[in-house]
Amino acid sequence: MTSAEKTGEKTDGTTGVRAVWTDFRGVLTPPLPWAVASFCEPMGLEPAALHAAMRTVGRRYGTGSMAPLDTPLVDEDEWGRQVEAALLDEFGIRADMSGFAERWFADRRVNRPWIDELERIRDAGVFVGLLSNMPPGWDPYWRQMVDPGLFDALVMSFETGCRKPDREIFDLAARRSGIPAAQSLLADDLAENCEGAVLAGWHGLHFTDTADAVRVLRKELA
Repeated sequence: MTSAEKTGEKTDGTTGVRAVWTDFRGVLTPPLPWAVASFCEPMGLEPAALHAAMRTVGRRYGTGSMAPLDTPLVDEDEWGRQVEAALLDEFGIRADMSGFAERWFADRRVNRPWIDELERIRDAGVFVGLLSNMPPGWDPYWRQMVDPGLFDALVMSFETGCRKPDREIFDLAARRSGIPAAQSLLADDLAENCEGAVLAGWHGLHFTDTADAVRVLRKELA
């Protein structure tokens, strides 16, 4: 699905998009399934088991799997201990979740073509922001991968206490940019986040492939 093609269009063929907000994980970095598999492989851990354990921890906080860590409701060390306990209780797996952030970023590479496109449109006068569900422990790592100066504004869940796909974070980002929701676009690898953006009055671009996303983005900005 390329959400930008099914949501947010105007009947006159123009979009009026002036602000482009990009996700980090899975957009500026490799796809999430690859990243999870790469993280799990050295531990001999099945990604499905890790996802299940994270969902178990999330339910304790009345949230989804990552919200306890990226809003944050618990620190990384305690979250890791709870995931380890869930893996042992549910699957009989003994895993070491210590140093989660450092290990998560150990082999990450950046999506250079997408960065190039963001630089190009920003040079052309488009507002470019980073809108991410980001654990606080990840903050120093992403800054080593991507120049924060690329962005006109940063909206991070660990700083705001709210996260995608909830309406609150989209309203906050629009206020930060000073650009109306109807002229704002989110590029995100998770369909539910794009749907949340659309419900907030934004355009949603479901990022599944860089070349396709660049094509859709240029159409939106034309």
